[in-house]
Amino acid sequence: MFQAGNSIFMRNWPYAFRLVNDEESPVAGKVKTAPLPAGASGKSASTLGGWQLSVSRYSQKQKAAVEFVRFMTSARAQKEQALQSSRLPTLLSLYDDPDIARKFPFIPTMRDSLDTAVARPSTATGADYNEVSTYYFQHVHKVLTGQSTAEESMQELDELLHKVLKP
Repeated sequence: MFQAGNSIFMRNWPYAFRLVNDEESPVAGKVKTAPLPAGASGKSASTLGGWQLSVSRYSQKQKAAVEFVRFMTSARAQKEQALQSSRLPTLLSLYDDPDIARKFPFIPTMRDSLDTAVARPSTATGADYNEVSTYYFQHVHKVLTGQSTAEESMQELDELLHKVLKP
């Protein structure tokens, strides 16, 4: 919806920046990024998560797989991924890379988001993470679209989450 020009906001991962600015995108050149809104503390918080790489202990090609992971996590490969797909690098030094900043000016500004990021609540929600996440965004949507008041929606959400996350 956002890329088609039918939504004013989008909460997404950085890879989408390249897509919405593609020359065929109706919103190309009109998209800016910003940190998530902050609460009373004045600090916003992002969540960590992404493209983890690992090698199976059962792999018959462990040495080659380890070399591949080392290559994919190298500065050279992460820079290339940032330049090709606007993915955020894990190496902090790349946030100061002039080539990356020139192509995707928002990437250097994301450094602050990494410094304040927290782990996703999957520790608390475990296997129910997707269900909890879905309930949450559905109830926020109800408030934003005027289908429910914040108080009503949060009360309903609280009841649902207590059922899902019962001890």
